[in-house]
Amino acid sequence: MKRLHGQMNGILNMMEKQDSCQDLVTQLKAIRVNLDKTISLVTTENLQQIMLDNPENKKAIRDAMDLIVKSR
Repeated sequence: MKRLHGQMNGILNMMEKQDSCQDLVTQLKAIRVNLDKTISLVTTENLQQIMLDNPENKKAIRDAMDLIVKSR
């Protein structure tokens, strides 16, 4: 999250300096990749915790898996 925060601040600075659209889009794509990785990490950790807390809770596991699929 700190990396994403830093990247967003960098984009704001680029916009203030009126950097090229191509450079902005490149940085925005980098943010999207890092955000997708963060979403995957959070949802994976959630699923692992559900499985550790109650491996018999199939609905919670199914819900967590649906969250992972929807985030892609």
